Amino acid sequence: MFSHPLRVYWEDTDAGGVVYHAQYLAFLERARSEWLRSLGQDQELLRREHDLVFAVRAMQVDFRAPARLDDALHATVALRECRNASMVFAQEVRRGDRLLLAATVRIAVLAASTFRPRPLPDALYDTLKDLEERD
Repeated sequence: MFSHPLRVYWEDTDAGGVVYHAQYLAFLERARSEWLRSLGQDQELLRREHDLVFAVRAMQVDFRAPARLDDALHATVALRECRNASMVFAQEVRRGDRLLLAATVRIAVLAASTFRPRPLPDALYDTLKDLEERD
């Protein structure tokens, strides 16, 4: 499982110093981007050379506990399912061992030029398929 460290800044919070609910989506996105980068995949290069982008298709989020200003967090990424033109991730945001948020995120693979579904390049598909975690 991939883990990306985060720090809660003032702009992440509401007036009470609690992380605003929509900011968690940015935390999850950053973690997925860093996960892809850790695999040697550059999203801009994928767009330019393969006409490929990723888009959130669906998301189920379970908010368990609040994060607050200055908290040190980590967001995890686990690839649960990889298909030719979609992926499903299990993600969490934690403060130490405490689970703050659990999410299931379905990602569509799209052609950057048309925003229509398209298959992953074979080499990337093979890499991701090997990383797919099964329960």
